[in-house]
Amino acid sequence: MSTKLFVGNLAYKTTENDLHDAFSAFGTVTETNLMVDRASGRSRGFAFVTMSSPEEAQKAIEGMNGNTFHDRQLTVNLARPREERPNNDRNRGGRRGNWNRF
Repeated sequence: MSTKLFVGNLAYKTTENDLHDAFSAFGTVTETNLMVDRASGRSRGFAFVTMSSPEEAQKAIEGMNGNTFHDRQLTVNLARPREERPNNDRNRGGRRGNWNRF
């Protein structure tokens, strides 16, 4: 069973290949997913790395969390499921709807 890790505080120059290579030292990396800003195309400074087993994921956490990678101190821990956000006009940004009422 694979285990997904959250990797935070990444340098903007970090690529998915860099992450794959770094985490491969702790086991089999099945997926890397670097989060990128849609508008600018620039890294958002975090990623998800999926290891092939919980044991390998734990080794990666122990080996990478708090260590320096591309001149940044990484935060590595188990990924949590994405929390649902309420879907209303105020959370979408911009002015949609009739705001003159308020």
